[in-house]
Amino acid sequence: MDAKSEKSNLIAGETGDWEIVIGLEVHAQVTSNAKLFSGASTEFGGDPNSHVSLVDAAMPGMLPVINETCVAQAVRTGLGLKAGINLYSVFDRKNYFYPDLPQGYQISQYKNPIVGEGEVIVDLLSGERVIVGIERLHLEQDAGKSLHDQHPQNSYVDLNRSGVALMEIVSRPDLRSSEQARAYVSKLRTILRYLGTCDGNMEQGSLRADVNVSVRRPGDELGTRCEIKNVNSIRFIGQAIEYEARRQIEIVEDGGTIDQETRLFDAKTGKTRSMRSKEEAHDYRYFPDPDLLPLELTQAFVDDIAASLPELPDEKRARFIADYGLTPYDADVLVSERESVDYFEDVAKGRDAKQAANWVINELFGRLNKEGLTINDSPISSAQLGGIVDLIKAGTISGKIAKDVFDIVWTEGGDPAEIVETRGMKQVTDTGAIEKAIDEVMAANPDKVEQAKEKPALAGWFVGQVMKATGGKASPRAVNALLKSKLGLD
Repeated sequence: MDAKSEKSNLIAGETGDWEIVIGLEVHAQVTSNAKLFSGASTEFGGDPNSHVSLVDAAMPGMLPVINETCVAQAVRTGLGLKAGINLYSVFDRKNYFYPDLPQGYQISQYKNPIVGEGEVIVDLLSGERVIVGIERLHLEQDAGKSLHDQHPQNSYVDLNRSGVALMEIVSRPDLRSSEQARAYVSKLRTILRYLGTCDGNMEQGSLRADVNVSVRRPGDELGTRCEIKNVNSIRFIGQAIEYEARRQIEIVEDGGTIDQETRLFDAKTGKTRSMRSKEEAHDYRYFPDPDLLPLELTQAFVDDIAASLPELPDEKRARFIADYGLTPYDADVLVSERESVDYFEDVAKGRDAKQAANWVINELFGRLNKEGLTINDSPISSAQLGGIVDLIKAGTISGKIAKDVFDIVWTEGGDPAEIVETRGMKQVTDTGAIEKAIDEVMAANPDKVEQAKEKPALAGWFVGQVMKATGGKASPRAVNALLKSKLGLD
C-alpha cells in the first residue's frame, strides 16, 4: 500500500487523524449435501427441525463421524487461498451454552487447524492493491437458530442448521478502511464460488462475518478492538465499520477508553450496540474432542485436490490482460463472478476478445443491471451474443444496427443472423447507393460543404445526415471514406 492510499484511509477526528484497523472472521458454509458429523441434509429452506439427526440433536450416546467431503472442501479452499495445509489437525470442544446448541459445546478447531497461513490479493477501483494475510482456516459445526417471532411469550428453536459444516477464515488485521473490507469479502466470496466450496449466498446465511474494529493514531500500537458479530451483507459490513470507528474515536477523544466487547449491528439504525463482554480463549475451556481422533491427511490426498483446482480469479485476470489486451478494470468486472467469466469466454472464443468484452460488459451487464437480473437469468445466450459480434465483424451490420438486433433477441429471442436477414437489417455496403445519399446531402447543404472543407471536424455532421437518410444501414466506414474523398479531406 503506497503512502498516498495510507493517507486517504485516515479518518479526521476533533484532535487529529485516526487509522482504522480491521480484521475479519468469515464463516463460510461448506458446500456439501450432508453435515460435518452426521448424514442429515444441509438443504436450505426445509421446515423447522426437518433436517436433524440424532447426532445434531445431541441425543445420549450419539457419536460424531467426520464427513470426508467437508474435509476435502476445506483443503480445496486452503489451496485456493495459497495457504499451507496441515496434514495433522485436531477437533476441539469449545464450551458455551446457547439454547440452539444442544450439545452445550461446539466442535471446532483451536491450536491445530486444518489450514494455516495464506493470502488474498484485493484490487480496488482506485488502483490500490491490498494483500490481506490469512491467519488460519478451521472447520467447525454451526449452531441452530432461535426463533423469537413465532409466539408472544415463548421462543422456539430450529436445529436444521445445527451441525452444518462451516469454514472459519480468519484474516490478519491488514485492512484499513470499510472499502477495503467490503472488497476483501467480495473477493473471498468470488474465490469460494470459483472453487465450488461455498455458494456465498449471504441472504441465506451461508456466508457471514465477525468484524473486528479498532482505532489508533497512525503508527501507534494496536488499539482495543470490538467484535461485531454475524454481519450478513457486504453493504452492512461497510456501514458497521464506519459507525463503529466513529464511535470509538469519539470515546477516546472525550478521554474515555474502549471496552473489549462483542457488539451487534442494527441494519435499521445503522448502529452497533453492545451484546456482551468479549470472551477470551480460556473462557471456552477448549480441549480435544474425545469422540474424534486427530485428522491425519496424506500428501497424496492434498495433491489430488490441488490438481483439480480451476483457474482462479487472479490468474484469469492476469491472462485476460496479457492475452486479450483487456484493461484491468474490464478484467476485474469479468472475473468477479464464475458464471460471468464463463459467459464471456464463450463469447470471446475465436473472436475479438476486446469487442466481446465491450458487448458483455456494456450491453449485456448494463441491461441485466437495469432489469435486476443475474447472468443466469439472461434472455440472451452466449451463442446469441457471439452471433451478433460475428455479424459486426463480417460487416453485415453496423454497431448501431447491432444494438437493435440485441434488443430484438433480448425481447423476442431468435437467431441474430435470421433476424437480420428476414427484417432487412443488413448494412448497406454498396458504394453506389451510399455515394448517391452523400451527393444528395451535399447538394442540399452547399454552405456546410464549404464550412467542412475549412473545418474538417464538421464532416461528422454529414456522416450523421447520411446515416439518417439510409435508415442507419449505411456502412459507417464506407460513408467516412467517401465523404473525405468528396470533401477533399484525404
